[in-house]
Amino acid sequence: MAEVKLFGVWASPFSKRIEMALKLKGVEYEFIEEDLQNKSPLLLKYNPVHKKIPVLVHNGKPIAESLVILEYIDETWEGPAILPKDPYERAQAHFWAKFLDEKCLPAILKACKSTGEEREKAKEEVIELLGFLDNEIKGKKFFGGDNIGLVDIAGNFIG
Repeated sequence: MAEVKLFGVWASPFSKRIEMALKLKGVEYEFIEEDLQNKSPLLLKYNPVHKKIPVLVHNGKPIAESLVILEYIDETWEGPAILPKDPYERAQAHFWAKFLDEKCLPAILKACKSTGEEREKAKEEVIELLGFLDNEIKGKKFFGGDNIGLVDIAGNFIG
């Protein structure tokens, strides 16, 4: 059996993405909780460039960056597809996942951390951005249609 380890933080939406995908595919794994204030030598060894979680280690080989890891999981293990097979639909899934990471998450964090007028402006931005997502999912059970996929997993931080 393949050795699969996930270096992460229980409350991290980026770690949760990987956990969701591994569970969706039925992959057994060991979760290694990291202390981000005191990063382990293994985390630093496996992700020397960014020095952050999550890192998936499969048979001793590390993969970093959550969206990259999700694609790796989809291509490596049998089970429900995370990414569409159709190239256009696949590109769209990548677009919306990147939109979540680069636009929505920073705006949501800003709305949570700011105060006063800055918070109100940030909340308006979040509402606008979530409107794009709402429009995209209209009439569908999941972003990918009838089945959970990349965008749904990437958007796990939206409650």
